[in-house]
Amino acid sequence: MFSRILSAAIIGIEVIPVNVEADVADGLPTFSMVGCLTGQVREAEDRVRTSLRNIGVAMPPKRITINMSPADILKTGSRFDLPVALSVLTASGFLPEHSLEGVMAVGELSLSGELSGVTGVLPIAVRAKEIGIKALLVPAENLAEARTVAGLNVIGFSTLTDVITFLKEGTLPEEPELPVFGTELNRYQYDFSDIHGQEAVKRAAVVAVSGFHNLLLIGPPGSGKTMLARRIPTIMPPLTPEESLEISQIYSIAGLLTPENPVMGTRPFRSPHHTMSPQALAGGGAIPKPGELTLAHRGILFLDEMPEFSRNALEILRQPLEDREIIISRTAGTFRFPANFLLLAAMNPCPCGYFPDMNRCVCQPGDISRYMNKISQPLLDRIDLCVEAPAVSYEELTRRGGNEKSSAEIREDVTRVQAIQQERFRGTGIAFNSEIPASRIDEYCPMEERASRLLENAYRRMGLSARGYHRIVKVARTIADLDGSREIRSVHVSEAICYRMIDKKYWRL
Repeated sequence: MFSRILSAAIIGIEVIPVNVEADVADGLPTFSMVGCLTGQVREAEDRVRTSLRNIGVAMPPKRITINMSPADILKTGSRFDLPVALSVLTASGFLPEHSLEGVMAVGELSLSGELSGVTGVLPIAVRAKEIGIKALLVPAENLAEARTVAGLNVIGFSTLTDVITFLKEGTLPEEPELPVFGTELNRYQYDFSDIHGQEAVKRAAVVAVSGFHNLLLIGPPGSGKTMLARRIPTIMPPLTPEESLEISQIYSIAGLLTPENPVMGTRPFRSPHHTMSPQALAGGGAIPKPGELTLAHRGILFLDEMPEFSRNALEILRQPLEDREIIISRTAGTFRFPANFLLLAAMNPCPCGYFPDMNRCVCQPGDISRYMNKISQPLLDRIDLCVEAPAVSYEELTRRGGNEKSSAEIREDVTRVQAIQQERFRGTGIAFNSEIPASRIDEYCPMEERASRLLENAYRRMGLSARGYHRIVKVARTIADLDGSREIRSVHVSEAICYRMIDKKYWRL
């Protein structure tokens, strides 16, 4: 007897429906599984056999064949345990013949017959809704995550026995109490008002977030670089429901969602340690999973102590910073991952951290040069703003009752500027000033004559590359938007140029 149930495979971040077919026929008792399967999937045979026996269901002593189609797609993970068990039970006549029509199932089985949660349930639920699935069966642990997709009938089960009862009798299991998600959207524990002084750095942060420009902070230890970096997400515009769902799907595939937090409520802030490998940054594996670049999508990738990262890891950033996605090629295929993030980096100006204060710096000139040259010029060209974070004075540190703006106040300015950009680029596929293509610079960045002459002079004297020139113009466009000016004026260009001069000071170019 033959039966079929729908499940899903995840390739990169793409969900592909998979038909799990079972055939139970007379012959020598065997259990074979075909369809381009990894060892993880093939282990389902032992888990299914044992779990069925432990819930009192004896598998028939017949020839059992499981096929997962399409057969040219590699299937990984343990999410196929439940559909394999259900297809075998239906083909054996234990479940009604038509009980699996319009049903999609995912879940891992324990040897006792309990269902365990799996990764990637949220994007699977989105795909199930798109193809018109009547009911999605998931482990109870994944129920809150799958229920974030409105308009889809999702049923959570704790045991295989509950699933069998539902398919035979239509009896729904008792549902656990689910968290009320959405109430924690865009809530942060930090605030910009905590930062005293560093006005130039805070200004650069506002410009960077407003136009989604990359930012590098240079300063001695203890000057507040990391403190400021952790507060930058608080001034970014709130997540929209669509952005939250998009980010949550990535985190679901990466296994970073929990039953208590089934959706991403705030913009990602990824701060990987400098010992991470290039594969962890980009995404690795025979079937690549999202790396840090993709986990930072729609948010911030913060590289603290940037020169301590390996040169190979840093150079990986170059292509995603231009294309806003990362493409990984493996023998199994080519995988595209979204990587539209704001790069935020912090570093000391030398190994000891105190250059150019020669009263405190103990580094030799060669040490400083080698340290700074770990960051290549092509990568520096992709960083729009480079700003010094000087040591904080005692007076600034102990000042009370200052006029520091809160994150909410700054976020209003940022949201206003991004609304200007949305109107400017409506229907073009461009989201921020930082994404303006070189071919359309003149169209979107009208400049007064004085500003044009200033930029020409800076280009010649600073030895800028074409990329550096275009990035100055884009930053000036954002500064003009903050100022409410349609035309880029000389004061806007002057400020944008200042953000490119600091790197010339430290890299001595």
